[in-house]
Order: sequence, then C-alpha cells, then structure tokens
Amino acid sequence: ALHEGHIVSAQELTEFLQPAFTQNSRNLILFLQDTLSIDDFTYFSESYGNKNPFQNEILQSSPSSLVLPAVDCKATRHLLSFLQESGDWKLTNITDLNVSQLEVNTSKPNLLVVQLQPLVSGLNGISTLEAIAENDKIIGRLTMDLQERGIHFSVIYTAVRPSRISRRTDVMWELRRQLMATEEEDSPSYPPLNVTIGNDTCILFYASNFSLRANSSVWIDLTNATFVTQNANTSLSECSSTNTTLSLKYTGLEGGISSLEIRFLMSNKFYGASARNWSTLDSVEIVQDEKFAKFNVPVISAPAEYSFHCQLVGTSDVYPARLIPSNDEARTWDVFISRLQIQGFNVENSQFSYASDCTGFFTPGIWMGLVTSIILLWILTYGIHMIMQLTTNSRFDDPKGPALSVPQTE
Repeated sequence: ALHEGHIVSAQELTEFLQPAFTQNSRNLILFLQDTLSIDDFTYFSESYGNKNPFQNEILQSSPSSLVLPAVDCKATRHLLSFLQESGDWKLTNITDLNVSQLEVNTSKPNLLVVQLQPLVSGLNGISTLEAIAENDKIIGRLTMDLQERGIHFSVIYTAVRPSRISRRTDVMWELRRQLMATEEEDSPSYPPLNVTIGNDTCILFYASNFSLRANSSVWIDLTNATFVTQNANTSLSECSSTNTTLSLKYTGLEGGISSLEIRFLMSNKFYGASARNWSTLDSVEIVQDEKFAKFNVPVISAPAEYSFHCQLVGTSDVYPARLIPSNDEARTWDVFISRLQIQGFNVENSQFSYASDCTGFFTPGIWMGLVTSIILLWILTYGIHMIMQLTTNSRFDDPKGPALSVPQTE
C-alpha cells in the first residue's frame, strides 16, 4: 500500500518488479511513452465523454496487477538498462507499431521494448487524446495477439517523465526548481551518436527526441533507433575540413517505409566581418524510398570551434530554429527535434565543445523590457523637470494686515 503523494524510488521499483523476474514464464513487455501521469486516466475519460481513449481492459483481466501513481524520474529513465541487467533477456526493439504475429521464442526469456508514439506532437487536448487512444490500441493489439497464441507475459506501461505536476502555490516554485535540477542532472540518459572515420571522431549528434511525421499521418520516432539501440547506418557520412555530411539511414520502419535516410549538411567557412571561421548547418535532406525532400536551415550556426545547441528544431513556426521546406516533397514532412546538439568540425576527445545556443542575447522579451524601461524613465525625467519649473510667490498675504496687492507686472 502506497500513501498519497509518495514517489516510488529506484530501489523500491526494483523490489516491486522482482515477482515479474521470478515467475516461470519470463516474457516481459515494456511499453514506453514520452509523458504519462496517473491523472491522465481520469482526466481524459471524464473530459471527453464517449471518447474515452483507454478502452484496453488488460489491467482488469490480468490475474495480478500493480499501479504505481508516481515513480521517480531517475528510476524510469534507467528502467531499460536495469531490466537488461536483471536477467539474460533476449532484447527485441519493436519499431513497427502495426506489428502482428510477432515471432517470440518462448524457450528463452524475452524482453520486448515498444516505443509508443510521443504525445508532445499534439498542440491541444484533442490531438493528445487521439495519440493516447492510438497508443492504447497498440497495447491492446500486441497483448491480444500474445494471449491468443497462449504466451504468458508481464507488461510494464510507463513513461520517461510526468505529464502533470502539482500546481499548489506553496509547492509550485520549489517543485519546479527540483524538476529543472533533475532534468539538468539526468539529461544525458544516453551518449551522443558519434561518427568516426579512421581513428578520429568527426561528427557528434544528440537529441532528446528525434521524430518525423510523414504525410501528416505516420509518426516515426527515431530517438531509440538512433541513440539507444544505434540501428542507424552512418557509413555514408562524410567529413572534411570544409564540408561535413551526417547521414542516418534506417530500414524496416513502421508505416510501410522500407528505407529512410536523413542527411545533415554542414559547412565551415571563413567570414571576414568576424575574422573567424563559422560552421553552419546549411540544409537537411530526407530520402524516403527514392523520394527526396530538402529543408533550408537559416539560423543554425556557431563558431567553428564550438558545437551548436537548440531546445526546439523543426518545421513548426513556433520553434526557435525552423526547417523551411524548399521543394514540394518537403511540405509532406513534419520534423520535431528537441534539445538538439550537433558538432561537425574540430571534435576533440569525442566530446562536445562549448555550445553556442540558438537563442540570441537580445530576445523579444529583453527588447520589450528595454523599450518599456526607456519610456518609463522618460516619463519620470519629464515629471521631475516639470516639478523643478514650479515657482512660488515671493510675498504672502497677512490676515491681520491690509490686503496684499500684487500688480500684474510682477
């Protein structure tokens, strides 16, 4: 029994999961989402009436179940590595979310990792509702297939971070500081992708979320394949002192996409105005089954000795660094990259150099503050000047004496 408000630590989580490792049939399925909170199950069910996205009844139909309302972010971030260390599992990463008749060898313990589509792609509650409903169908479809084949299994449904946090005024700011500190501390949950030619590492690439959407329907999450399992083929990447190309090639993706290649084209040039070399990300190209899409990138640049970092990069207008479609095929793609960091030149010791961020020093908020301060300062100066111009009479009326007469000339 867990009391309200208790957050399960990493040690407690390992104790709770021990029965799943000691049972006779050791088939474990991990459904991993980007965000999830216990309140989502009631909020979306009550807010949208008959559109309840949680139609799956696997929790009620299972012989035993456990619901943990709140789990520490550190525990969930390292859950996959913990599961791999807990036993001699046969790890299977499922990227095709429309999978059916999955091949499972029951003679060995199996660990199936299913990366569900992220919810951050939705800009409002309705799109988030549809994403949750689609993930619920994926869970039901895969578990029903295993049940019909008589395969016993255990399921873990969790997320990397919570979707809702407390808004009580007395704890909001303290909790916000703790979450930001935890995020900064645990941000490198996996190492960056590095491209090595010969004995030297010439390209480093990292993102906390790397996703695409094809034809506004098929969502492709490449984060796990790029950084965790490292299934991306980088053999076509090229490096030189002036031009660098990071090529990421994927095969066997969901949505009927047999082949997908993403290229990041960077250049290193000398600019006389600043008297130094600058590295720029000139364009991003997507090649999908012989279809070519190209995006221009106008704002991603950094000194050649630095790496480049940006919180949000993609095709949306609200992102600080935007990918602008340059042909008709590019308009059919949506790109979402969060916490991008890339370096294509002067990589030392296989580590990122100091990062130049995409947010400039003078942001719109700073300009608004400066303009407002100047206006208020001018009003204050004008008021003081007018007060200093006020003069008083040099003579005053005495009530006991005769009336004081002040000629107009004075």
